[in-house]
Amino acid sequence: MAPICLELVKQNIPFKLCVTAQHREMLDQVLNFFGLLPDYDLNIMKPNQSLNMLSSRILSKMDGIFETEPFDIVLVHGDTTTSSLVALSAFHRNIKVAHVEAGLRTYDKQSPFPEELNRQLTGRISDYHFTPTIKAKENLLSEKINESEIIVTGNTVIDALLVAIQKIDEGYTNATIESLKNKIDLNKKLILVTGHRRESFGQGFENLCKALLELVREEDVQIVYPVHLNPNVKNVVYEKLSNIENILLIEPLDYPSFIWLMSKATVIISDSGGIQEEAPSLNIPVLVTRNTTERDEGIKAKCSFLVGTNPKKIVEKAKEVLDSDFVMKVNNPYGNGNAAKRIVEFLRDFKYSKC
Repeated sequence: MAPICLELVKQNIPFKLCVTAQHREMLDQVLNFFGLLPDYDLNIMKPNQSLNMLSSRILSKMDGIFETEPFDIVLVHGDTTTSSLVALSAFHRNIKVAHVEAGLRTYDKQSPFPEELNRQLTGRISDYHFTPTIKAKENLLSEKINESEIIVTGNTVIDALLVAIQKIDEGYTNATIESLKNKIDLNKKLILVTGHRRESFGQGFENLCKALLELVREEDVQIVYPVHLNPNVKNVVYEKLSNIENILLIEPLDYPSFIWLMSKATVIISDSGGIQEEAPSLNIPVLVTRNTTERDEGIKAKCSFLVGTNPKKIVEKAKEVLDSDFVMKVNNPYGNGNAAKRIVEFLRDFKYSKC
């Protein structure tokens, strides 16, 4: 959402930024990097809270904001519980809702869980849908969404990535990036690993670790794994992969440091949706450790490869990519960096249509 905020500022369109702050440290460094200050910070994170408890707190706190603020439209993003509950809260207050990154589907409500159902719920509530691709638009049309309510924009995650890459190219650095430069052997093929999906808790992450142990046997390979703080991830990964030569387990990275690290990778192994979209702009293939993906465009373009958490599939595809000179044969199917401008152009016209 940061590129949209920056474009709204540029075009002098008033807005308020609200964050729920489920991941306080991760959130604050992104806000600082993009120079954004929230108008509302709900600070709702509690240890071990259930999705239902989280949902009830979002609804309650957002209702207080909507009761006092005369918003014309509310923008929500993607497939988070925050997005679906903020959309529902706005709907209850009869406020128009626009969904950024709309229309992605697996049509399996357990994969990814709870994101797939969050995204579908947000889609039913929303009045306007900013889709990243034509495929996403087609998904919405098949669900009887009015075509006049759908605007194909590309994905704002590409806008954010390009802003970050430009800053890094112009000399931006921080202590974490400098530390990584001292720890990573850039003469080796770098495998970057991330993972956080609930459906992989338990056996899924154990299988991933098994595959990584096999891959690191190659002398010219180094694995760097910023480990998610969720105990269901962290406990398994550190138990299986600690003190293994050429496997570097590190704390989750701030946004610019992760972008720097991603740009150095030969291949990425991840269950992240955002990485599936970002990596093609850097000409880096992604092995998707999920059984389904709502980002089929990358699979069809051979930017990404669906491998699940089967160790054999992960190892075979990773070795295939590592042993070849991978070159992206298409432009990034998720956008070219102009999504925020297209969204704000719509919002400007929406604003004037109400005058």
